[in-house]
Parts: sequence; structure tokens; C-alpha cells
Amino acid sequence: MSTIKTPPERIPRSICHEFVEFIPEILAPDTLYISIEFTTAAHLCFCGCGTKVVTPIRPTGWRFIFDGETVSLRPSIGNWGFSCRSHYWIRNSKIIWARPMTDAAIERGRMRDRYLTDHYFAETSAAHVTDAPSKSEATSRPSPLRRILGKSDD
Repeated sequence: MSTIKTPPERIPRSICHEFVEFIPEILAPDTLYISIEFTTAAHLCFCGCGTKVVTPIRPTGWRFIFDGETVSLRPSIGNWGFSCRSHYWIRNSKIIWARPMTDAAIERGRMRDRYLTDHYFAETSAAHVTDAPSKSEATSRPSPLRRILGKSDD
């Protein structure tokens, strides 16, 4: 059983964002760096502990929203592996602090994430299999080049 330290009162605050090709080696505080090319966002933990937080932007990871002015990431960012165990949302370029979570709640969230990831890849895999022509379909149609030339595939 873990004890949960209640963080001092934290009010929402604004952050900056910067679109980059590569995430910089040295990150500025209160800045979210976004690499569209590498579908990744990174920042220094917004609690002030200085730990680098990397969020992969994926269908099974975080989702990134840019409305032309502000940025958002969802779901929330829970830094459970860090000593600070901070938990917050990035919404409309603001840090919104979330409640701390117990170890049991964190494990339930991780199990849900694993389930959703497995489900996503099972659906994606099944979609690729059903999109592929069956062997009979593939062999019953002449190839496009043979159709143009007026020849059959036999």
C-alpha cells in the first residue's frame, strides 16, 4: 500500500509550445515540444522536478490537438515512474493538475491501456486480413497489364 502525498495547491498555468523536427537535447521549462515527423511530444515535468517526459503520439498512446493557437494532449500525463508522481492534463496550452492516484488505480489504468492497445492491434490486423483479396479473387481476375494487352493470366 502506498501513501499519497497531496501536492501543494496548484493552479492551472499557461505553457508554450514549439513545433520541431527533432526534440532538443536541452528542454526549456514550461514548453511542450512537438515533433510531427516523429509523432512525439516532450517536456520537462511541469511539477518542476526537471525530469524529461516523452509522450508518443499514437492511436494507442497520446493524442495531440492543435487548434491553430493552443495545444492539448490526452489522456492525462501520469508520471508514476518518477519520484514526483505528478499527474496533470495539457489542455489548450494550460496545465490542469489532476488528483494523485493510488498504486491500485494506476495498475487498473495500465491494465485498461494494455487491453485497449491489444484490442486496437487485433482490429487493425483483422482489417488488413479482410482487405486482402482471397486467393480465388486474386487468380480469377486478369492482372491490370494483361487486361490492357487483352491477354488472360492463364
